[in-house]
Amino acid sequence: MKHGKNYKNAVAKYDSAKHYDLSKAVELVKELKYAKFDETVEAHISLKLGKGQTVRDTLVLPHQFRGEKKVLVFCTDDRVKEALEAGAAYAGSSEYIEKVKGGWLDFDIAVATPDMMKDVGRLGMVLGRRGLMPNPKTGTVTTDISAAINELKKGRVEFRADKGGVVHLPVGKVSMPTEKIAENVQALLNEAMRKKPSDAKNDYIKSVSISSTMGPGVWVDYKIGE
Repeated sequence: MKHGKNYKNAVAKYDSAKHYDLSKAVELVKELKYAKFDETVEAHISLKLGKGQTVRDTLVLPHQFRGEKKVLVFCTDDRVKEALEAGAAYAGSSEYIEKVKGGWLDFDIAVATPDMMKDVGRLGMVLGRRGLMPNPKTGTVTTDISAAINELKKGRVEFRADKGGVVHLPVGKVSMPTEKIAENVQALLNEAMRKKPSDAKNDYIKSVSISSTMGPGVWVDYKIGE
C-alpha cells in the first residue's frame, strides 16, 4: 500500500518499531494525526487463536465519543410503549418489518424480542449484510427491552476477531483527553482477555497497536487488568 507525504512525515517523527506504554502511545497517536477532521482512534489487538476458535462479545466503553444512536425495536404491540419510554426511536412489528423490506434503514441498531425473530429473520438479506441483524450473542435479541436499550444508549459496542485473529475497534477521537482514550483501550484489552478461550495458549494476546484514521500505527506495551 502506497502512503502519501503526510503519512511518511508522521512516521519519521517517532520510532515505529518501539513499544510504548499505553498513555504515551495515545499521546503519540494524537501528535501524529495530520487530517483536518477529528480523526477516530482505533485499537488493533492481534490474538493467537487456534483452529475453530473465535472471540466475540460486547462491552460498554467507559467514555463515549459517538452521537446518539437510533434504536429500532421489533416487538409486539403490547410492548411498544415500554420500548419507546426506554429510549427507542422506533418500535413495532409488521409495519417496521415491511418498511425495512422496502429499503428503509433510518436507524443505527436493531433489537428484537425472541418471539419476533421468526419474522425478523426474513430480513437477513437487508439487515445481515449491514451488520444490523439482532443477535442473542450481542444482547440485541432479548426479553429485557429496557435494559438492552439502556446499554445501547450508553454506547455498548460489539467487538470480534476477524479471520486473521485481529480485533479492530474504534476507541475514541483524537480530540478526547489522553486518559479517556487510554481507559477505553484498557477496557477493551481487559474484556478481550476475559473472553480468552479455555484452551488458548499463554501468549494469547500477540500484539496491540493503536492508530488514528489516517495516521500510522503505534505499538503498545500492554498490561491486563489495570
